[in-house]
Amino acid sequence: MSVIKELWHGNICPQTDSRNNSPEMKELMEYMARHHDDLLKTMSDEQKEIFEKFDDCWSEYVSLAEAAIFEYAFRLGARLTIETLQDTE
Repeated sequence: MSVIKELWHGNICPQTDSRNNSPEMKELMEYMARHHDDLLKTMSDEQKEIFEKFDDCWSEYVSLAEAAIFEYAFRLGARLTIETLQDTE
């Protein structure tokens, strides 16, 4: 099956695949989760609610940023491919 078909059918998921490639990123995610849990233990219910809203906003922002980066990188790759295939005079 072609890469385009794999992407269309959801067999390729860049946002999840790319996060697992780097041991440094995995380690950082573990640190973040531990610090997140430690921070929640010290908060009042009101602070937890505010922090949860912040966390939701941050997750949405990261998702939008990842989509924008993917789109930019895809377009850049396509432009590189076009330039490579063009007849250079």
